[in-house]
Amino acid sequence: MRLGVFDSGVGGLSVLKSLLHAKLFKEYIYYGDTARVPYGVKDKDTIIKFSLEALEFFKEKKVDMLIIACNTVSAYALEILRANAPFPVLGVIDAGVLAVKNSLKDKNSNILVIATQATVNSHAYKQALLQEGFLKVEEKATGLFVPMVEEGIFHGNFLNAAFEHYFKGLEFKPSALILACTHFPLIAQALGEYFGANVKLIHSGEAIALQLQQEFDLKTIQKEATVKFYASSDVKKLERIAKLWL
Repeated sequence: MRLGVFDSGVGGLSVLKSLLHAKLFKEYIYYGDTARVPYGVKDKDTIIKFSLEALEFFKEKKVDMLIIACNTVSAYALEILRANAPFPVLGVIDAGVLAVKNSLKDKNSNILVIATQATVNSHAYKQALLQEGFLKVEEKATGLFVPMVEEGIFHGNFLNAAFEHYFKGLEFKPSALILACTHFPLIAQALGEYFGANVKLIHSGEAIALQLQQEFDLKTIQKEATVKFYASSDVKKLERIAKLWL
């Protein structure tokens, strides 16, 4: 089977890494809309327009399934993509909520969602978690983390200062931290050290791999998979980053 993975830029490589580790597909097609990143600061209509254009790309590549690695696209365009796609389309938000359900049995657990401004504005995670009975969900836009990850800042004083900027005023200590942007798993270790070992980190890539196994009954494939990278701008840069991240 051929799996498509779409992201607004390079961040979806963190999801691709988890999918490659799960070994569920023979071939992967990754497309990053690097010419128009970031999506997290754009309006809903623009996000939908760009996402539908990406869908046409994956139709031409004849993928069997499409993963929307971008949380912003998952929040605003998933249902429209599903309505226009001839193959299953999965988003990381549903997968993240599933991972929370599997990880937290106490519905009174404190859950913190960190994401881009657009994802936070959609309240997609909070609404989905409330529907599942989780009562204490907070969302925080942490957009500075995206350019820091793009610059290769995964730890250190600069990142810790950003943590203090965003989290110093939190009214509770989270039991689970949802990394609701594909860039954020690259700073997962630093986030874990900041919040402590008892905080469960929910990673989009791991969550979507789990969903694929549970809902589609996919089995591990021993043969090494092939990966092809495409981008709307500077595919060579995407390939260089993929070598570092993967």
